[in-house]
Amino acid sequence: MNQFKTFCALLLLLINISLANAQSIKADQYVKIETSLGTMVFKLSALTPNHSSNFIKLAKKGYFNAYDFNRVIKGFVIQGGETDSAYAAMEKSGQIIKRMPAEFNKALFHQKGALAAGRDDNKDKSSFFGQFYVVDGKKYTDAQLDAMEKRVGKDFHFSAEARKVYQEIGGTPSLDQNYTVFGQLVKGWEVLELIASAKKDKTDRPLVKLSTKVSVLSKKEISALLASK
Repeated sequence: MNQFKTFCALLLLLINISLANAQSIKADQYVKIETSLGTMVFKLSALTPNHSSNFIKLAKKGYFNAYDFNRVIKGFVIQGGETDSAYAAMEKSGQIIKRMPAEFNKALFHQKGALAAGRDDNKDKSSFFGQFYVVDGKKYTDAQLDAMEKRVGKDFHFSAEARKVYQEIGGTPSLDQNYTVFGQLVKGWEVLELIASAKKDKTDRPLVKLSTKVSVLSKKEISALLASK
């Protein structure tokens, strides 16, 4: 009986945490990433409550302000936050790396401007808490998308909307259902282009430091943003 009570208490706690996360991003939430090349604004998704809430929490703490865009690949992604090598070093030293369970949703895909969480090659496809990337991507044909579906297998299919976007706007469809997308660029497309095109070394690190300052938009800033559309 005591074990059953304990189980019920833990289940109730998990439900309350999930509800709290969902409520925390019930209203539209926006974040901005300021760089030396300009500012990008992203709308976070309520379909990924844990990832969106985590990003907001870290932004408010100023966590990302100590980092820069450390990996840029034109036609693919630009990566910020903690580096892959730093996570690898942590793991090698025996440190326990906290990860966040994946939150895949077919409504969220890797179209150009998608904001997503980085990860290592773990079987659960769980995300790092402190690493993110923005999709630059490229356009794909129907034939290329068909080939990707066949490689993935397991009855995987791109939605009609995703196919249209990948053909007309672009993205990185090979990452779909592999990495969690939790936001979308709404302003600052030219900045994404500048960062993705930055000169870099053989490890894809920009030659000039592209520092980041991430903050959450206030209600007043959101109103001004929406009014300018």
